[in-house]
Order: sequence, then structure tokens, then C-alpha cells
Amino acid sequence: MSFRLTWRKNLQTACLQSAPIVTVNDSNQTAEFLLCFHDDVFKYRAYTYTYLLLFPVAFLCNVGALVVFFLQSSRRNSASCVVMMNLALSDGSFSLTLPLRLAYYFRGGVWDFPDWLCRLCVYGFYVNLYTSILFLTLLSMLRWLAVAQPLRHRTLTTPTRTLLVCLGVWLFVGVSSAPFLSNGVTKRNGSPRCFEPSSPSSWGRVLILNYVALVLGFLFPFLTIIVCYSRIIRYLTINSSLSANSSSSQARIQNRQRSVYLVTMVTATFLLCFLPYHVIRSLHLHAVCGRWNCGVMVALQRAAVVTLCLAAANSVVNPLLYYYATRTFRSRIRDAQSSFRRGSIRTGLALTRRRNTT
Repeated sequence: MSFRLTWRKNLQTACLQSAPIVTVNDSNQTAEFLLCFHDDVFKYRAYTYTYLLLFPVAFLCNVGALVVFFLQSSRRNSASCVVMMNLALSDGSFSLTLPLRLAYYFRGGVWDFPDWLCRLCVYGFYVNLYTSILFLTLLSMLRWLAVAQPLRHRTLTTPTRTLLVCLGVWLFVGVSSAPFLSNGVTKRNGSPRCFEPSSPSSWGRVLILNYVALVLGFLFPFLTIIVCYSRIIRYLTINSSLSANSSSSQARIQNRQRSVYLVTMVTATFLLCFLPYHVIRSLHLHAVCGRWNCGVMVALQRAAVVTLCLAAANSVVNPLLYYYATRTFRSRIRDAQSSFRRGSIRTGLALTRRRNTT
């Protein structure tokens, strides 16, 4: 009994030290509500390690992917290449905000940069998250058209139309994420903080935004992907018994392999990066707004930190999609590697000749 009372007292003390006290006046009565959602040690450590790993990989892979796509003069006019270029641009842009986040967490949660940079980092995360989801959805729809209805795919998915759709995705997500620009630098424990709600009362507004993003930015695209992939699998199953002696059988096999790669990679990205984040984020917001038990709130906060790291990792998962689902992308990478090796050999031979002559 004494152990239970001591544990409860220590838990309440930890909550008091980590959470602000909000005073609410209702019929001349004052109530104090404790919000236990600050777990700085675990949060800062998890984000620091994650962003240290993600920044160089995400930046180099996505910039390299953009270079490869631009070098594909024959493929730049394909609809899938246009979508993947926009996806790489979104991931590459997000990676540029990671050094600011790292500086913030290395400083122990002190924001030494202008307020507008804080707002831009918050805004950039959500723009990257939901443009990635919608671009992956668009890529899945294009693959379904290419496999099931190739004639309609050729007539409908022109590069110009695809680019206009991508611009529409950027505009839709950019405008929908505009409320996150209102979340700038706040003061907590006398230090300027970023990536935190401006006040406990703003958590209710964040909960509403969460449901809008959950429905329009995740559930609807996820259901669309499920429908597209179920039809792709059904089509591939029905047509798997085609004669192997057909003149176009090799092309069909390669197309089928690319479809299987795309289905696997996109499904894995949604299940690993996007689904856990949206589920845990919704539970955590309900816990904070509903003032659940402090221990439950701390556990959900830590789970939200882990799933946010997984969501940010989509910027390094997408380049794997380009490599395994695009044949010309792989060939360009091999060409670049072979040319680099030839250049290294030539450089080595030239240095050897210079040494021999001297």
C-alpha cells in the first residue's frame, strides 16, 4: 500500500515538473488541470538520432534521384517519371529542414532561429507527409491504368496532364496545411521552444485538424491504393496463364514485375511509415484533450515520437521505390557507376604515367 502511494506521488511530481498548469474559471470556481505531455529527454534523444541518420541519406538519395530523372531525356515525358520527380522534390525539400531540427535538439530544446523558420519547419513536415501520400496514390493509379487499361493510360496520362495534377496536389496540400503556419516559437520554462502547441487550449484545434488530415490525407488515399492494387492483383492473376510463346510475353513479364515491386513498396511504406503515425497521433491527441491518466499520456507521447520518426523516414524509403520499380532508373544508376569506375581507372593510369615520366 505504501509502495503504491509512493509511486503515485512520484508520478504526480513528474507530471507537475513536466507540464504547465492551466487555470480555468467556471462559475467562480478554479480548477487546475495537469497536462503530462512533455518528455523532453526521450523525445530529444529519439529525434536527434533519427534526424542524424535521415538527413544525409534523404538529401543525397533524393537529389541523386532528381539528377537521374533529369538525365532520362526519353523518360521525362512519361507520367510516372513526372510523379516520381515531384515525390523526390518533396522529400529533398523536407531534408533541408532537418539541420534546423537537429540544431534545436542539440541545444536541448532552445530555438535560436527566427520565428518564421520555426513555422516553416512545422509546415514543411506536414506538406512533405501528405504530398508523399498523395503522390504515391497517384503513382498507384497510374500503374493500375498501365496494367489493366493500357489504351486509356496512353491517351489520358500525358505529361502535361500529369504535371497539372501534381501542381494541384501541391496547391491542395499547401493550402490545407496553412493552419500549421500559425504554430511558431513559444515560451516554456523561460526558453524559446519550437514544434510545440502555443497553449494547452490549442490542442482542441489540433485535434480537429488531425481528423481532417486523417480522412482526406490518409484514409481516402489508402482506400484508393487498396482498390487499385486489388484490381492489379486480380488482373495479373487472370492473365498469368498467357502463353509463354507470345511475342510480347517478355514485355508482359517485365511489366508484371514492376507492378509487383510497386505494390510491395507502396504498401510497405503505408503500413510502416503512415499508418502507425496517424493511429498513435489520434490516440495521443484524445488523451491530451480528454486529460487521461498521466502514465497513459506519457506512454502515448513516447509512441507518438517513435511513429513520427517512422513517418519522417518515408523520405529515405521512396528512393528505394524509384530503384526497384523503374527499370530505366536502375540502368542509369549502373551507367553512372560504370562511368565513375572508368573515370577512376583513367585517373589512376594518368597518375601512374606521370610518376613514371618524372
